[in-house]
Amino acid sequence: MAQVKNKQIVLKNYVNGFPKESDMLIVTSDTINLNLPEGSNAVLVKNLYLSCDPYIRGRMSKTKGSYIDSFTPGSPIEGLGVAKVLESGHSNFKKGDLVWGGTRWEEYSVLNAPETLFKIEQTDVPLSYYTGILGMPGMTAYAGFYEVCSPKKGEYVFVSAASGAVGQLVGQFAKLLGCYVVGSAGTKEKVDLLKNKFGYDEAFNYKEEQDLDAALKRYFPDGIDIYFENVGGKMLDAVLPNMRLNSRISVCGMISQYNQEQGDGVRNLFHIITKSVLMKGFIVTHFYHMYPKYMEMVMPLIKQGKICYIEDIAEGLESAPTALVGLFSGRNVGKQVVVVARE
Repeated sequence: MAQVKNKQIVLKNYVNGFPKESDMLIVTSDTINLNLPEGSNAVLVKNLYLSCDPYIRGRMSKTKGSYIDSFTPGSPIEGLGVAKVLESGHSNFKKGDLVWGGTRWEEYSVLNAPETLFKIEQTDVPLSYYTGILGMPGMTAYAGFYEVCSPKKGEYVFVSAASGAVGQLVGQFAKLLGCYVVGSAGTKEKVDLLKNKFGYDEAFNYKEEQDLDAALKRYFPDGIDIYFENVGGKMLDAVLPNMRLNSRISVCGMISQYNQEQGDGVRNLFHIITKSVLMKGFIVTHFYHMYPKYMEMVMPLIKQGKICYIEDIAEGLESAPTALVGLFSGRNVGKQVVVVARE
């Protein structure tokens, strides 16, 4: 029975405040068998790409800070990734299949819930795309924009954290539909990306704005029809007075709040009443049944060059802690991906 050492990234202990690289340890486990036991229903995979996503922060806290259970200190961090099947006891997968879905931050994983995996059928695009535009972030942008917001041509759309894994897609979807789109980001480089690469009509650096309400009035003198919420806190408070009658807010995430013990208060909620605003949060897994429909839409757009996707690639499993921590200071430009191994 073949055995190998298995490098892993484990959570050292529960985290308070901003995560640090030292909250995670790079360890080499004793050994992992590269054969499954007789009768196993599991899937043994070699991890190729790992996805760094903000929701992971919630799972690093002892109290339930996410819609998924907290991690166990001393155990490998869990997340989404792309992997190659080395051996399968499950009828849906066979040796050599490429898959994306739930895995762990390690070189090899035995996955006992293979129903969380999607088989990769189309390989004429970068495999890393299945951590982003063809994976969970892509589905998040699709569901949050089209299903939650019910957009119409000509509407005014605002996207916060607009250059991130989800935001860059929302803006492009909105432009393809014929909307007026403005995004916010945290650096000049990201603002330039939004306007010159992703086709946003306008973009601004929120860190340079003394008054977010005034900034939004500058770009949306007639108000906002759709706000795709990725930030929360002060940004949400500034957006609410600028929403139009019968507008919609899709609440995808609130990254400004993830590392706070006490979240920011939002004072302008009364505008939800006076402007008949529909504000709805959503969990992307509730829309995974729509994945085939999404793929039918997005793959031709990628191949025809009508949509682009920017990735921030970190090489090597050992780079994962730095990559994850960087999400919360805006260090990444585009979707943060960690390369564990190239097929």
